[in-house]
Amino acid sequence: MTTNTENMTVLVTGATGRVGRRVVESAQAAGLTVRAASRSGAVRFDWDDRSTWADALRGADAAHIAYLPDVGAPGAADAVGAFARLAVELGVRRLTLLSARGEDQAHATERAVQESGAEWTVLRASWFAQNLSEGPLLDGMRGGELVFPGGEVLEPFIDARDIADVAVAALTGGDRYTGQVLDLTGPRLLSFRQAVAEVARAAGRDIAYVPVTAREYGVALAEFGLSAEEVEFLVGLFETNLDGRNAVLSAGVREVLGRGPRDFADFARECADDGVWKA
Repeated sequence: MTTNTENMTVLVTGATGRVGRRVVESAQAAGLTVRAASRSGAVRFDWDDRSTWADALRGADAAHIAYLPDVGAPGAADAVGAFARLAVELGVRRLTLLSARGEDQAHATERAVQESGAEWTVLRASWFAQNLSEGPLLDGMRGGELVFPGGEVLEPFIDARDIADVAVAALTGGDRYTGQVLDLTGPRLLSFRQAVAEVARAAGRDIAYVPVTAREYGVALAEFGLSAEEVEFLVGLFETNLDGRNAVLSAGVREVLGRGPRDFADFARECADDGVWKA
């Protein structure tokens, strides 16, 4: 069964983020009415301020959930579970949760949504290609050196636009994807060194990849001002999630969208053409 999307209103949390911004674009392209929620947007939403939740949810038919700073972070399951239950109380029945592939720490948050009474779909996505073009790693890429605890592990980098398109398909697909955990990857495996090299070729400049241990990376994060709890969580996340467990491809994007996922080389070329990695 497919949901009638006419007059369907979707709340998108994290609407200015790497995936959320693209969920907004994909939902609008599908003809949905979109509430783009963020801490500073017209639709105000803040995970740390529960008084903002009800107004954002009220009147929506569905919602896409992206928890910040991370779906597996301490407190995520409690907050997301409370949000999902409130959504159901307010008549928002369909929910998608952006989760992380191979992240054991995220399972409690997934269960919180699954037990909320909502019609849910979990999107377990691999490492975003856009992590190299947006967010905290961009400065290093522009500076010509990415220092990161990825070792030589292989990752099936996924384009955030594919995650967004799958999210919209799940929100509008009726019961087709209800109660499913969708495994989403890109079309091929790349090490972080290989990914940086592809970016460098596309951008026409030298960018080095410098692997470090998770603990060494944690020291740098602490120097940037992250709390001890945040650093410890991220170190543990990198030590587990980047241990090679994700070095396998899935057919999730094709099964949902009827096409293959976008290739990393196309992402790199498009961003380079836009000047994203200029020094």
